[in-house]
Amino acid sequence: MILYTDTSALVKKYIFEAGSDEVIMFFDQNPTIGTTTITRIEMAAAISKSMRYKWVGENDANVAWNVFQSHWPSYNRLPVSETIIEHAISLVWRHSLRTNDSLQLSSALAWQEMVGEEVVFVCFNQQLLEAAKLEGLHIWSG
Repeated sequence: MILYTDTSALVKKYIFEAGSDEVIMFFDQNPTIGTTTITRIEMAAAISKSMRYKWVGENDANVAWNVFQSHWPSYNRLPVSETIIEHAISLVWRHSLRTNDSLQLSSALAWQEMVGEEVVFVCFNQQLLEAAKLEGLHIWSG
């Protein structure tokens, strides 16, 4: 199975929170994982936020970031192209998505088209999951 993960799911692999066990097990069973290059920025923001709100300590946040950075090359990373941006704009209008959510969904749809196989969209954002389903992606949310 080929997975596309947005940041709301991927962060659960590095910062323990509700859903982490399920995400880790699902990712381990399905090692072909894609995401967009902006996920790296979103992961930095998410891990930093977890430290700022004291959900994790500074040391744990640094460890999580370093482990994520070491795993980053193993993910299939889709660059944000002009085509993906144009499609993301149409997704914003169609589904009232936020900027990065529309880029994540547009990237997932582009990857599915590139690989020519079904891609399962992994996410913990209900609005984004609904949009993905309406756009024809299979979804997994734990």
